[in-house]
Amino acid sequence: MDKLTPERRSRNMGRIGSKDTKPEMLVRRLVHALGYRYRLHVKDLPGKPDLVFRSRKKVIFVHGCFWHQHKGCREGRMPASRESYWAPKLARNVERDREHIRALKHLGWRTLVLWECQLGNPNEVEHRVRAYLG
Repeated sequence: MDKLTPERRSRNMGRIGSKDTKPEMLVRRLVHALGYRYRLHVKDLPGKPDLVFRSRKKVIFVHGCFWHQHKGCREGRMPASRESYWAPKLARNVERDREHIRALKHLGWRTLVLWECQLGNPNEVEHRVRAYLG
């Protein structure tokens, strides 16, 4: 049961941005500290990836577990209320992610998706980023 009024919940959800989120900033700081340089949200690439490494033809997406429906993650579950609203909206996000990754692959780019829930272990994130970019 939601403890907020529908108006307050709507206002909260509407204020959630797609850029410069806490998880994205954490990944950006870590990648920069490792010595890698990147571009942000390049508009001429499918999906406007969060971090773009042009010379390597690699991109990183930092996905929120709820908005991108991370399977098996507690935060990636479907809301119990207003399922008729949320189900198609979140399903479309997942499908759009697949389309963007497919399009990037077709253009010769490699992708890495880092999930919000995985960022709690900085050593693991660092290992994955080094392995991916190295």
